[in-house]
Amino acid sequence: MSSENDVAVNLQSARRQWLAQSAAWGAAFLAAQKLSGGAERAKQTPQRQPVRRKSSSRRYEMKKSINLWAFPYPGQWTLKECFELAKDAGFDGVEINLDLKGEFSAESTDEDIRQVGRLAEKTGIGISGVCSFLFWPYPLTANNPAQRKKGIELAIRMVEATALVGSKDLLVVPGAVYASWVENFDPVPIDLCDKRAREAVRTLLPKAEESGVFLNIENIFVNGFLFSPQEMNEFVDSFHSKYVRIHFDTGNIMEYQFPEHWIPILGKRIQNTHLKEWDKRTHEFNLHTFRTLLDGTTNWPAVIEALDKVGYRGYLTFEYFHPFSHYPEALIYQTSDALDWMLGRKS
Repeated sequence: MSSENDVAVNLQSARRQWLAQSAAWGAAFLAAQKLSGGAERAKQTPQRQPVRRKSSSRRYEMKKSINLWAFPYPGQWTLKECFELAKDAGFDGVEINLDLKGEFSAESTDEDIRQVGRLAEKTGIGISGVCSFLFWPYPLTANNPAQRKKGIELAIRMVEATALVGSKDLLVVPGAVYASWVENFDPVPIDLCDKRAREAVRTLLPKAEESGVFLNIENIFVNGFLFSPQEMNEFVDSFHSKYVRIHFDTGNIMEYQFPEHWIPILGKRIQNTHLKEWDKRTHEFNLHTFRTLLDGTTNWPAVIEALDKVGYRGYLTFEYFHPFSHYPEALIYQTSDALDWMLGRKS
């Protein structure tokens, strides 16, 4: 009986040893086959090119900014939330708009306005400039003297607010022959428009020079005034002051002209810049026809290169008047990403 047991034990031991060796040999064989097959496949399969191509062939040293009109402010978000989101999205600055009422407005105290500047500083984002829609209901060239007077008063407060908030750039609309988007706008003869616009800028200039604030004249085009870069240059140069410069807007001239043609002529007079997208296939021009960046026919590589060639290193501010109804954050991040592509920040 003992002998039979010994034989059974020996058989079991041998069987276990054979199974262990088989398993080890099988694993090694499969591994070898896998490696061999992988090597063969690597030889047969061509190397894939990266799906994502590079952005601009070079990096441009301009700063990214966005106007506050692109945010659902003040209806849904606070100013603090707007600044924080812009910072998180990668913007260097935010352009803010002075209104009749609100926390940054004509009724704000000096301390209220300083507080806005401190909030931006605490968030770590710059104020790229001050803008205002008030130039339209209160044009500096209006036929109504009371309307003109109110416009001058508001513009002087804009100069003060720009300095108080810690910026040096104020966008100025010097006048308008006509503004189709303003209800009951009274057309102004072009010679009177030019005369009144020059008078208005001369009135604002002492306060601007005292405050260290640039009066940056914006090209509007659809206001019937300053139709060409040559006219813009003559207007700006006529004041013989370094504090009268140009706020160049790419989209405002897109219906009939091209921003890359204006920039070399305006040259170093450009102090600040708006980027607005437009599509020449759209046979309509109003505030509702501007598009998100890159979704149009603007030749952005040519525009950025032209700005670089004239030595522009300031803010590029995306101006858009319609915050997204749903997921408004998407517009902010989408715009920042588009600017990264345009400025060569994508690798």
